Formats: sequence, structure tokens, C-alpha cells
Amino acid sequence: MEVPAPAAGDLRAGEVLVALEHGGICGSDLPYFRAGGRPVVEPGRLASAPPGFPMHEIVGRVHASRDPGVAAGDRVVGWASASDALAELVVTLGSGLHPVTADGPGPTTVAAQPLACVMYAVDQLGDLRGKRAAVLGLGAIGLLFAWELRQRGAATVVGVDPVDRTAHAAAFGLDEVLVTGSRPWSESLGPADRPDVIVEAVGHQTATVGDAVRAVADGGTVYCFGIPVRDAYPIDVYAVVRRNLRIIGGLTKERRAVLGRALAHLERFPHVAEQLVTNVRPATDAAAAYAAACRPTAGRLKTVLAL
Repeated sequence: MEVPAPAAGDLRAGEVLVALEHGGICGSDLPYFRAGGRPVVEPGRLASAPPGFPMHEIVGRVHASRDPGVAAGDRVVGWASASDALAELVVTLGSGLHPVTADGPGPTTVAAQPLACVMYAVDQLGDLRGKRAAVLGLGAIGLLFAWELRQRGAATVVGVDPVDRTAHAAAFGLDEVLVTGSRPWSESLGPADRPDVIVEAVGHQTATVGDAVRAVADGGTVYCFGIPVRDAYPIDVYAVVRRNLRIIGGLTKERRAVLGRALAHLERFPHVAEQLVTNVRPATDAAAAYAAACRPTAGRLKTVLAL
């Protein structure tokens, strides 16, 4: 699709014009790809999608800026705030970008954006030292959660996914990978087996959150990270009350600061990004790359497009 290019003169305060180099396909993009547009809460309706939708994980070069934190010429990583990054040029909020000081490879630099989301989410979980943790869904985000939970001192980290991610267990700090669905796993646990913390990193369905509530230990915490696509989810409130459970979630705030933390972490542990990005494809293959991402398979984690 050909559309007029955004111009530097059109930027509003806080906005940045970025020439895209690489973009990562996120699991949160996939329901929109399947639906052919932007789903909204009301069933059966689609809101119009902007050109370049859906992609928000970006690395690129700043062409013009009205944000004091980034300057023209900077190479940056972060968010395309309108999720319209399947384009040569994108206008986005500068607060969701961080300059990249090292001229490293774009495909692995993209990994700073999902890692930033994960780090901010784990910040909300408090002191994890000695806790037993589990992650439902071991795609790219789930594996980053496993890594970060272990970095924060979790005593054990178990991953649950019907796709076999055993090959990635050691690289991301997993003690055990269970190749099964969340429902049979949750129903198999005895009181002594229940994790103190469960991260639901699947999203796009209603059952997995309920399975996490069923599986977590009394007094435990469920973090809902997977993007919801319904306006209401069935939760066993009786269990929440009687078992003193905590259910939390949220979007990433303080984005520039947490991107800085993620970049520093990847500089220290470069294997995390190197292991995470398993496929790099040209932007001309975008439709096929998104279609493949909708069918998770062993060995394929993060796909990055060269734009």
C-alpha cells in the first residue's frame, strides 16, 4: 500500500519521526493479523487499522524529533505507539524510545522492547527470592519471563506449553518444561506442588487465566500478561477470596527508563537476545511471517522483519 510519507513539519510536541530498520512480531499482534484489522471489545466489530498495522516493536533511525530525549540521527529501540511499524517511516511518541549507543545488529536489538515489558511486569511482583514460579506459555515473552524470574531470585521456574520448548530451557533458566496445556497441568497439582507465582503469558483466550487461578498456591499471585481480547473473563472469585489470592496485570509505563535497563541487561547477557531471535525475514515476506507466527512450532521463537 502506498500512502503519503509523514513529514518532520507535521510532528507534534513529544513526537519523533523514525525510519524503520527492523521490527519484531509480537504475540499481541497476531489476533489483529488474523482478523484483518484492529479488534475492539464489542463482538463482531472491527475498528479501522492504520497503514502499517500491526507492529510495535521497532529499531530505527530518528529523522526528526520534537522530544528532548532523542535527537535526529539517533538510533533507537522501543515502541511504535500506534502499532503501525510495517512502514518505511513512522511517527511515534519519543517517550517510548531509547537511544542505542552501540551499533549492534538490529534483529537482536529489537529484543530490548519485549524484555523491557517483562522487566516492568516483574517489578510489580515484589520480592521473588525463594519463590516457586511458573510461566504459562513459552513463546518469546514466556521465555523472557522465565529468565527474569530466575534473575530476580526465584527458587524454581517451571514452564508449561503444549509446544515443546525443552531445547530452550537451559538458556532461559527453566528448571522444567512441561509439554502440556494449562488445564491438565493445573488439574494435576497437589497442594504441595502449587507455585507461589504464576505468569499467564498466553493471552487471546479466556481459559488460561482461570487455569492459573486454579493452580497457584494459597496466598499466591497470578500476573496476567497475555493480551486480553474479551471485555470480561470468567474468574473463580470464591477461590480468590477464600485462598487469599492476588491477580494483577498492567501495561508498561516509564518506557524509556525500562528500555535503558533492558539494553544494559542484554549487553551483560547477549545470549538472551541471540537465543530469542530465531528468524529474520525481509519485510516483503511479512504476510507469510505473520501466518507462520500464528502456528507456534518447536524451534521458532521471535521473528524479526528487516524493513
